Amino acid sequence: MKIVQYPHPTLRYKSKPINRIDRELKTLVREMFDLMYAASGIGLAANQVDLPIQLFVINLSGAADEGEELVFVNPVLSSPKGSHEAEEGCLSIVGVNAQVARPETIHISAYDLSGQEINQTVNGLLAKAIQHEADHLEGILFIDRISESSKRQIDGELEEFEIDFDNQRSTGEIPDDAAIFKRLADIESKYC
Repeated sequence: MKIVQYPHPTLRYKSKPINRIDRELKTLVREMFDLMYAASGIGLAANQVDLPIQLFVINLSGAADEGEELVFVNPVLSSPKGSHEAEEGCLSIVGVNAQVARPETIHISAYDLSGQEINQTVNGLLAKAIQHEADHLEGILFIDRISESSKRQIDGELEEFEIDFDNQRSTGEIPDDAAIFKRLADIESKYC
């Protein structure tokens, strides 16, 4: 498992709800946390590790031995209130940051890995992280939520990611879209 980089097609793939939680899924979640910590992140969505399922992990401390590890399965966000603009980055677009305006407070309904329902209203950094990761599950990246002038400022950096992706694809390191989407469909048939 590894974190895929922009513009990998799975990042734009709309994830499907999970119908069952098994030992293998729990192992995948542990690997996601380990990857997130190794990359100095605070959140990671399943499609960032090339999995088309509605799941993300968060630990606001960004450290394995600190904070609280949160897992959200099949999240639904509602009741946005207020607005707050802050800088965001992404483990799939490393080194690119921009100001993103998001609701300050949201309500999240989801399940944890034991199948227990999560129903809570959150704000601050946790609300921002949840919204960022939930966007991933819809195929939305934080760069889709920035102003046109901010987008122009990072166009060169995004182009470097695109060139790197094309080079990896030309060497066979990354398969073509048809092979990627077939693999995603196979994974969906297992969990969704």
